[in-house]
Amino acid sequence: MLILLPPSEGKTPAPGGAPVDLSALSFPSLEVARKQVMESLAEVSGRHDALDVLGVGASLADDVDRNRRLHAEPAAPAHRVYSGVLYEALDYASLTPAQRRKADAAIVVVSALWGAVGFADLVPAYRLSMATALPGLGRLASFWKPLLAEALEERASDGLIVDCRSSTYAAAYAPPPARTVTVDVLTERNGKRTVVSHFAKHHRGEFVRHLLTRRGRTPGTPQALLAAARERWNAELREGSTGRKPASLALILEG
Repeated sequence: MLILLPPSEGKTPAPGGAPVDLSALSFPSLEVARKQVMESLAEVSGRHDALDVLGVGASLADDVDRNRRLHAEPAAPAHRVYSGVLYEALDYASLTPAQRRKADAAIVVVSALWGAVGFADLVPAYRLSMATALPGLGRLASFWKPLLAEALEERASDGLIVDCRSSTYAAAYAPPPARTVTVDVLTERNGKRTVVSHFAKHHRGEFVRHLLTRRGRTPGTPQALLAAARERWNAELREGSTGRKPASLALILEG
């Protein structure tokens, strides 16, 4: 099973330690592209219009300035650097050693800077969105798309792919629809269902944690994933249409 996660917008800088070693990251075929993105990001982050190009406010100026020295910034495991709502709900630190090994083996974070990284890969904190267009590279979702298709296809092999990414990061890689299930969160009130937006990340994090901590066989099909979801949630599975769209698993919350 391969679990695809988006990065968190907020990231926790490592308190110390060695800088990132690009040659040691998962998916070594992406190393040259990673260097290109790092160099372009460093150049942009030193410009007078850096905040506008990166689409962030003045309160994040220190994060943008850090982008200029990522080659020297201390690195930490991705599961520690990415620290937003989804990652708080997943709560890697409280997993058992066996569950952590399972997480490290199953989870891949799709990233605007790295393309994709393993959960245990050592990376520095940075500020960059997949929706950004960098000089010489263009929009990053388009830049990474052909590269990720090859790298992640090999990683996924023939197993089930559980896609918990947001649309911004889903644009950078379209996994094989026949083996992929996206995860949506809905709320139901008085028989009417609506898409959950604000708390969807939290519930996706809880769902990934459930997959890592539950007993029993790892789900290998969309129907098996539905059965696993129903161990904790009211859930439904919508099959993909005409083989061109992946199946969609809906976690249904009471309104």
